[in-house]
Amino acid sequence: MKLPAFVGRPGVRARSTWAALFVVAAALAIGAAVLLLLLQRTLITSVADQAESRAFDVAGQVSEEGEVGLAKELVENTRATQLIQVVNAQDKVVAVSSPTAAGEPLTDTRPAVGQWVRDDVGRMPLLDDDSPYIIIARGTEFQGARYTVVVASSVETQRDTVTTVTTYLLIGFPLLLVLVGAATWMLVGRALRPVERIRSRVHGIGVGQLAERVPVPAAEDEIARLAVTMNEMLDRLQSGQETQRRFVADASHELRSPIASLMAALDVIVADESGESAPELHQVMQAETERMRRLVEDLLLLAKADDTGLQIQRTDVDLDDLVGVELRRLRTANGVAVEGVVPPVRVTGDAAKLSQVLRNLADNAVQAAHGKVRFTLAEEAGTATVTVEDDGDGIPAEERSRVFERFVRLDASRARGSGGSGLGLAIVREVVRGHGGTVEVSESPLGGARFVVRLPVAG
Repeated sequence: MKLPAFVGRPGVRARSTWAALFVVAAALAIGAAVLLLLLQRTLITSVADQAESRAFDVAGQVSEEGEVGLAKELVENTRATQLIQVVNAQDKVVAVSSPTAAGEPLTDTRPAVGQWVRDDVGRMPLLDDDSPYIIIARGTEFQGARYTVVVASSVETQRDTVTTVTTYLLIGFPLLLVLVGAATWMLVGRALRPVERIRSRVHGIGVGQLAERVPVPAAEDEIARLAVTMNEMLDRLQSGQETQRRFVADASHELRSPIASLMAALDVIVADESGESAPELHQVMQAETERMRRLVEDLLLLAKADDTGLQIQRTDVDLDDLVGVELRRLRTANGVAVEGVVPPVRVTGDAAKLSQVLRNLADNAVQAAHGKVRFTLAEEAGTATVTVEDDGDGIPAEERSRVFERFVRLDASRARGSGGSGLGLAIVREVVRGHGGTVEVSESPLGGARFVVRLPVAG
């Protein structure tokens, strides 16, 4: 026997086909068994009902007329599949429907008058064949004499019918399974064809081909949603790759400037035999080295946040003390007016990292301000809120989501005089997230930008 094409081939298609065959086979087997059982019972019951009805009629005739005309009536009105005997009280057969039944009584059963008894026998040795019969015996009487009407009905035809139906089922059963298997194989294959196209396209997308996308089927089904999800994933991968490349490029750019300054200073020191420029150049080199150190530390902090998350050393921190330190630093080191509202507020977190958040926000505000910076600290409903505002030019609404990205500076300049490295606000966002808080930017009543940091207060 040749096996179907899908036999032995692994995968969703083969498993689905075998599952469909198993379900259909089980359903057909149960259905066929129930059908045959009900068919046989219905046919046998019909034969028994006919035999009982005939026994009732003959018993009625005997009770009214006795043996007069009984033999003629039995011969003329009895079906070919039935044999009828009328047996008297002495177990003598007094009337039959066929000479075949003219011998001994077909059964020893003698029910009471008006009662009937059913008996199923597999063979009737007194008859001319071995066909199975159903026997109905009914008791009656005529003028005090008791009689038993015996009706034997063959069920061979009914059993032949059940056998024929069984044969057809056995022939049709495998044919139907083959049809179901082939149909399932083709339908599942057609359904999975878009998945295969998606798989082959994704398999062919390399690191340098993230701009490609998988085909989206026209049908709005699960496979179409899978294709959309794959394209969204490719979008994220492409965006992440571009961000990584931009990150490396920006980091290289930021490091190139202090390295160039250090190399130039070293060249000057080597060329200056008098050594008079060394003190001045020492200060320059020290400043550039400090700038590189801060940049590297910021990069390491963001890298750790991306990799394993920030390691927060949680203790009770007086947030008002940290804000007070920044206010004093700004008032002594910058030429802007600094206002502050600092009530006592305590949070749970890392004091060093929260100080870095406040310093980055303060430096950002001082750099943007025309003449005024304002700090406001408040606590409400279990949340500590730090607000840092300036009276500068502000941040356009369409740029407010970008300012927290890495190496983003809205002036698009990379000159050293334009500000920091563009990592300060990115660090603010990562640290605030690590403390379970949020940070957002909006327009300040002073005219510039308004940064709001919300942190959960200490329990």
